[in-house]
Amino acid sequence: MSNLIIFATSSSGLGALGVSGSAFIIQLITFILGYIVLRKYAFGPIIKALNERRKLIDEGVKLGDQMRQKNAEFEDQVKRDLFKARAKADQIIRDAETNSKELVLKAENEAQVKANSIIEEATRRTDQDMKRAKRQLEGEIISLITEVSEALAQDKIDSKKDLEFINRSLREQERV
Repeated sequence: MSNLIIFATSSSGLGALGVSGSAFIIQLITFILGYIVLRKYAFGPIIKALNERRKLIDEGVKLGDQMRQKNAEFEDQVKRDLFKARAKADQIIRDAETNSKELVLKAENEAQVKANSIIEEATRRTDQDMKRAKRQLEGEIISLITEVSEALAQDKIDSKKDLEFINRSLREQERV
């Protein structure tokens, strides 16, 4: 102890710096006791909290990695689904084009049939109109021939002879 006192009272060494040896030892003991108390009561819970936090962070990182992986898988699935949807849409468009071409062709065929029917009907009516006009013309020709015959004969022939004369005249005209 006398060394300690000498150490503290000497004006050289640590004493010259204003450090007391007994104060130093008391501070060292206080530090060691504080360290032991902190280690027993504070460091354990702090280290436990830090470990839990590290564990939570590690789980978050793992969860983030899983989320990135799931996101990549989801994006791949979306791409595949979009590709399938585009392919299906293209097929629907092709089918619609085919159906529309078939409908146009069918409509054209139906229109052609209807046009042919209209032409046939018009031809039939024209033929009927021509026959009717021919009969009317024949009747007028017969009347004219009768009038000419009467004028020439100055005398009206009975209708039987008149008809025979007309038929004979028509036959002669047909030969020519």
